Parts: sequence; structure tokens; C-alpha cells
Amino acid sequence: MSLFGLFERRSPLENPAVPLTDASLLDWMGGPHVEAGVQVSERSALHMPAVWRSVAVIAGVSSALPLHTFKTGTRDRTTSALLDDPHPELTPLELWRLAYVHRVLWGNAYVQKLRAPSGQIKELWPVTPDRVQVDRERPSEANPSGKYFWVTDDWGEVHRLTPREILHIPGLGYDGLTGCSPVRAAAQGIGLAQAAELGAAKLFGRGNMVAGVLQTEQRLTKEQADALKARWQSKVGGIENAHEVAVLDSGASFQPVTMPLKDAQFLESREFQIAEVARMFGVPLFLLMETAKSTSWGTGLEQQAQGWVTFDLAPTWLAPTEQRITKELLPKGEYAHYALQGLLRGDSSARATFYRAMRDTGVMSANDIRSLEELPPIPGPEGDTYLQPTYMAPLGSNPLADNGGDLPARAAALMAEARRLLAEHAAQGGDDAHHPDGS
Repeated sequence: MSLFGLFERRSPLENPAVPLTDASLLDWMGGPHVEAGVQVSERSALHMPAVWRSVAVIAGVSSALPLHTFKTGTRDRTTSALLDDPHPELTPLELWRLAYVHRVLWGNAYVQKLRAPSGQIKELWPVTPDRVQVDRERPSEANPSGKYFWVTDDWGEVHRLTPREILHIPGLGYDGLTGCSPVRAAAQGIGLAQAAELGAAKLFGRGNMVAGVLQTEQRLTKEQADALKARWQSKVGGIENAHEVAVLDSGASFQPVTMPLKDAQFLESREFQIAEVARMFGVPLFLLMETAKSTSWGTGLEQQAQGWVTFDLAPTWLAPTEQRITKELLPKGEYAHYALQGLLRGDSSARATFYRAMRDTGVMSANDIRSLEELPPIPGPEGDTYLQPTYMAPLGSNPLADNGGDLPARAAALMAEARRLLAEHAAQGGDDAHHPDGS
């Protein structure tokens, strides 16, 4: 069983190996404090809907893609018992989805490799990144890369592990050791978005869209002023008191202090922060349910989705995972590859035109096309037969013309078969008797 739990987190303050100046102390306190007045951490960032949706889209799509293994050079499909069932409880999708969530939020994914007595990897257990600190020492025969990991288990004990025990998938970074946390890199932007949401919540919670001043004709003591304020709030504060009528005595009147939301660009700032979050995670706005400034129909949406797969999802998230699995989890001579055909294929009309062209020119067989459409192969050699056009010849030539007495082999075979069928029909007393030459 793994030493490290999946979700429970021990405070680094309990670990004497972690200095108090470490960044993880900020996590324990709720995350770094940004200028917007809120604390942002990898966990608190998920409270913003745009961040949650971005993480869910990247992790969900990536982990749901079929992950196949092939032999190097031949591209023959192989099977991997480890990838098919990597964990005693988690399914492959759940395990890799969690790993992608860790990479998107923390910039790093760590997975413990449990080995059988023979040394073969038999299970994979994800480790939350806030339990791990990475360092490097002089490379040795036992640790060729020199990288090692300080990992805190469920009981607060720190273990020193090497890449033989930990599969590390780093994100974008600058030191070649670990990846940078996108949340920390964009903490100011996320904090501004969270502060805007908090301000909107307080605004609607008070029931009045703008603040104002209660004026009286006489000087009030502190107790009288507090009582008048409490009466005012009890009548107009909160959404449940909407459209209530407030009655004020002692010559009191309410003078609103107007600050139009449009002048403050309140709504515009919230929309801009959604775009900032989408830019930070590389997710198109339409996948965040924001289509105000872009098309949401037809080929425009299709091209945006394909652009996201081509320029961000595949190179940023999928390719590093494929190469790390190939390097550390598969035997020599095999490699892992995600099947992206389902994401990249166009509409049914465009696919039919493409497949017809590939089939007619002999590039694809029927089974190749069915594989791309995730259909079972046609049994027998017919499904794997590659066709070619009948009259493939140099431009301007006649492929059926007599060239020195030799006809093309296919044309000659067809003519011989036709003569044979006509002769058999005539021998059986058919109506071809008045054509003795069989023409």
C-alpha cells in the first residue's frame, strides 16, 4: 500500500524539515495575500468558476482520451496491464484526471510507483504536490538524474525518494527541476476576479445598489445614530427586504451617494478577468461558456476547438504525459500515444470527402477508416485491402491502347474473362448463337 494518501494534507508546520520561510507556509495560512485583498492558493482558486471550468476542461478531456501503446518502428498495438489497471481503487481515468488537476493547479504531478519484488511496477498512487519538495544532488549510479523528492506521508514522516519511486510530470518551468504553479504566477489576476465576485456578493447582499447618507435635522448621539442605522438596515438590507418601504422619524432623510456601475466598469472588469483566466490556462473562451465576443455556431466553433487541441492541449498537456509514461512506465521498444482522432475530425460531410479521397488513392483501407471512426474492423482480408484507380497512367496517354502488342495486365484479364463467360453462355444454347465469333 502507498505511504501517501490522495487528498488528506498534513500541515508543513508539523514537519521540522520544512523551514518556516518556505512557500508552503503560505498555503497553510490560506495562500499568498494579493493586492486585491484576498488570499489565493491552488485550492482557493477553484472557488472562481472560470478557474474551476478551465481545470475541469483540461483534466477531463485529457484523461478521457484513449491512451494506446505501440511497438516502436512497426506501430503494432500492444497492451499494458499497468495502464489498463493502475490502481486498486481508482480507474485509469480517475487517476490521470487527478494527475492533470495537480499539473494545472500546482504545475507538477507526482505519482508513486509501487513495485513487485521482481522490480516491475504494479501500481500507481498519486501524491498531492503540496506534500513534495524537489531537490537535486550530484548524479550517481543509483540516481543517474540526481533528482530526489522529500515526500511527507499521512503520519507526518518525511521520506527521501528518487525517480525510481516517483513519476514526476513537470509543467512549464525555468530551472529544469520543477514546473511553475500557474495559479501562483497569475495570483494577482485570480485575486482580482475573486475580489470582484466578493464585491458583487456584498453589493447584492446589502440590498441597495449604492451606499448613501442618513441625514437628520438634529445632532444624534452614537447610540441614537446606531439605532437609526439599524432600523434602516432592517428595512432595506438583504434581498428578502427588496421593495420594502422605510419609515424614518426625527426629520431623517436618506441621500444616496451614487456611483454608477458602468462608470466603475464593474461588469467589464469581471468579463476581462474571465478572459485573463482563459489566457492563463490556454482554454478558448467558448469552453468557459463565454461567447459574447466570438461565434458560437458552425465552422467557427469547430476551428477554435481544433486550434485548441493542436496548439495547446496536445503540446502542453498530452505530449509531456506520453513521453514521461514511455520513459518510465513502459518497457523498451514501446511507446504511449493518445488517440486524438475523435477531437480533430471535422463534420460528417468533410470526413466523408476526406475518407473517399484516401480510399480511392490507396492511402487507406476500409479498416483504416473504420478505426478512425472507432468502428470494429471488417473480418477477413477484404477490410485490409488497398485499392487503386483502374486507369492510373501518365497524363495524356491511353492506358488501354495497344503498346507493341501488350495490353495492360488488368485490361487483358478483364477481356479474357468476358470471352470465357460468353463462350460458356453460347455452349449452353443461349441467344449468343448468332454471334459465332463471341464478340
